[in-house]
Amino acid sequence: MQAVNKEYHHTASAIKQEEELIKRAQKNPREFSVLYDKYYVQIFRYVIKRIGNEHDAADLTSQVFVKALQNIKKYKFKGVPFTAWLHRVASNELNLAFRAKKYDRNVEVKTEELNDIVEECETQPSEERAQLLVEALRQLSRDELELLEMRYFEKRPFKEVCQILDITESNAKVKMHRVIKKLKGIMLDEG
Repeated sequence: MQAVNKEYHHTASAIKQEEELIKRAQKNPREFSVLYDKYYVQIFRYVIKRIGNEHDAADLTSQVFVKALQNIKKYKFKGVPFTAWLHRVASNELNLAFRAKKYDRNVEVKTEELNDIVEECETQPSEERAQLLVEALRQLSRDELELLEMRYFEKRPFKEVCQILDITESNAKVKMHRVIKKLKGIMLDEG
């Protein structure tokens, strides 16, 4: 049985196999199709959760993979999943799209995820608190919401979040602390 890297949710052999796929794609762009096939759905889901429009999500996902293919030779394997890099490219494309087309930010939230955040905000979970939290989420910036979404809604470890956002792990933790503190403040003001 393979040991799972808890920081990235991958096995050591899967990471090694991924490194091999990347090396082949760097030597021959046609080999990139294996990475495309492997990660397209995951990146598409990441994009559609944020913009909520299937057609635009497909276009943006295609742009992500075009940029990834154009830059695959510059990619340096550092032992972290290739998806972290793809998610960073997707995040950058989404930010460009938000600025250019003024998309409304779409956030899909489940009750248990709200309860996790409510507990982090040190308040008692309740229907009223969950509603206050939903209202508070609307007051966050795109960057704050993205960080919160990756950590709580997508259950990504800080190590992966910092790879996607291209920040240090300690910076990701500090930013998350500030976002939770901001949410607490908003909820107290509105509650």
